[in-house]
Amino acid sequence: MQIIPAIDLKGGYCVRLEQGEMSRETIFSPHPAEVARHWESLGSKMLHIVDLEGAFTGKPQNQDAIYQILRSVAIPLQLGGGIRNLNTIEHYLSLGVKQVVLGTIAYQQPSLLKEACQKFPHQIVVSVDARDGKIAIKGWSETIAERATDLVKGLEDKGVEAIVFTDIKRDGMMSGPNVKSIKELAEATHIPLIASGGVTTLNHIKELVKLEDCGVEGIIIGRALYEGSIDLRKALALVSGRK
Repeated sequence: MQIIPAIDLKGGYCVRLEQGEMSRETIFSPHPAEVARHWESLGSKMLHIVDLEGAFTGKPQNQDAIYQILRSVAIPLQLGGGIRNLNTIEHYLSLGVKQVVLGTIAYQQPSLLKEACQKFPHQIVVSVDARDGKIAIKGWSETIAERATDLVKGLEDKGVEAIVFTDIKRDGMMSGPNVKSIKELAEATHIPLIASGGVTTLNHIKELVKLEDCGVEGIIIGRALYEGSIDLRKALALVSGRK
């Protein structure tokens, strides 16, 4: 089980949103690269980076901040937000990003998703962002009819490395993860699942660690790390104790 700190980028700053609402932001640092170095220094083995404005506009927006993070840390980066064509995927991977996270195009252009997985094996992750069980796209500004559990079954033959599942209503709300939905989704696919949204305490992490046998392999944590309700060192020690 991996603990993966999240760094969300907006206007070049490290921020956190509530339920994905761009108007409900908290700025945690004007220097995302320093934040990345901090999480690395505490023992993090991977970072989850999101270009929030990229997710809304459909093209990269916070590239300077991303470049600075890449230059500042040695650990792998998982990057999403505004990545909607093969050229952008190739661009980021060539810079040193370890994995790119695809959302909107994974659903709107499944053939492109499959091509990306074939061209860049083990480097394509799909984000499954759900509101009341239905998939949200375009920076969570729209929902589509397909349910999350049905969608992940359709990813089985694409070659996807992992799925990042976010329950939007829990994201940034410090209200605890939706363990039931995470378990249902993990059991609906053989693809490894990374859980995101609502993780606020070490007990929440313990709940998700119990789902390892179901296929949950990672936990993304954002606001709880920034506000201090979870100590990263303690979280890492908790999951490493099971290895």
